[in-house]
Amino acid sequence: MGLMNAFQIGREGLSVHGKRVEIAAKNIANIDTPNYTRKIPIISSNQDQSFATVLSSMGMGALSGNMGGVNFDGIVEDPTPGAKIYKPGHPDADEYGYIRTSNTNAMVDIADATIAQRAYEASLGVMTISKAMSVSALEIGK
Repeated sequence: MGLMNAFQIGREGLSVHGKRVEIAAKNIANIDTPNYTRKIPIISSNQDQSFATVLSSMGMGALSGNMGGVNFDGIVEDPTPGAKIYKPGHPDADEYGYIRTSNTNAMVDIADATIAQRAYEASLGVMTISKAMSVSALEIGK
């Protein structure tokens, strides 16, 4: 893996985990919005390999191919229905006078936001270390 791969992995991580934080923040902001459905980000790894596969793909002490990174694959809605509350006259009420509350759970989304923030910070660390390694390599080459 070269330094450019490390920068790419860090960049992908910053982008994906930044989106995760935004989605969790949107869910928390809409916790009291009737009929709001919680959004769930879908992420995947660029290359999912077992340890045995990685060991068998090693050639001359280096890993082959693009190793690592994450992808943002979209957003799905949480299928769990919110609670029904009887509020006749409310603009969002159905024909029977019920509204659905948001199915957002504040504790779940706060935990998701915290995990995404930590992953964002880790990706930023990858970028910082890669930058330091690049600067050191340039200093050696002088």
